[in-house]
Amino acid sequence: MFHAKRPEEAADQALVAHLSHQTSHRGGSISPKGAFPKDIDDSHTKKTELAIYIDEVSKSFGNHSVLHKVSLAVPRGSIHGIMGKSGAGKTTLIRIAGLLEKPDQGSIWYEGIGMPVHELHGRAMLEARRQVGFVFQSFNLFSSRSASGNIAFPLEAAGWPREKIRARVEELLEFVELSDKANRPAGRLSGGEKQRVAIARALANSPSMLLSDEATSALDPETTRAVLDLIRSLRDRLNLTVIMVTHQKEVIRRICDTVSVISGGSIVEQGSVAEVFSNPRSEAAKAFLKEEEEKGHSYV
Repeated sequence: MFHAKRPEEAADQALVAHLSHQTSHRGGSISPKGAFPKDIDDSHTKKTELAIYIDEVSKSFGNHSVLHKVSLAVPRGSIHGIMGKSGAGKTTLIRIAGLLEKPDQGSIWYEGIGMPVHELHGRAMLEARRQVGFVFQSFNLFSSRSASGNIAFPLEAAGWPREKIRARVEELLEFVELSDKANRPAGRLSGGEKQRVAIARALANSPSMLLSDEATSALDPETTRAVLDLIRSLRDRLNLTVIMVTHQKEVIRRICDTVSVISGGSIVEQGSVAEVFSNPRSEAAKAFLKEEEEKGHSYV
């Protein structure tokens, strides 16, 4: 039976298809590693160790300012959380970080690319986008395809040979511990299994960064723990840099090394998870953490 997609689901699946098509041009490195602006001054991080540097980015939609002079430096191989209330600007920030939106002001730098990545065009932009894998809240799987078929989709769009696709899909299914579900239709998978397939698909083209936008918010606590532990394991196994947007404090506590608290379109506090959670300095961070504490949610 045919089931009509929700408009937002159809739009997200179209985005997945678009991103997969963007990866079809494969090539060598654009520029030497560590090519970041000379004026980065971060006491905790050498510029050659950064995976991504966001420099005073601002973004408005119409007359509504969503981000205002946001700066963020994420070390290579770390898991960084972006935490805040709904409407704070978290999703816009991660979409800009992943080149799905262009900033109105400011710049985005990736490791190994010697100019702001949002200014790239053509093949160079395609190469930059290959560095990023996205995981969305709503899974965005094709229900008519199996788990294997969903993972294979970006590789098919990229023009990979059939045998290489088969081998890569088998490898990714093993990574996310779903080898026994390879041929099961996506519509018959549990929520946690669907998110594992989505993670495998995001890793299909071997990105160096994995961006997660509320990837666990629709999952129950036990499944959330399992998915978070999987992401951390994949970070260690594949040397990924992970940026996680979430409104769930316990998600940050379980998996992240560092955290940024965003409020009203600005980052109001940054630091290690232990520092920010034990001694928040900003009023926005204090209020957010108190509100989450009162909810009593536990994912640990």
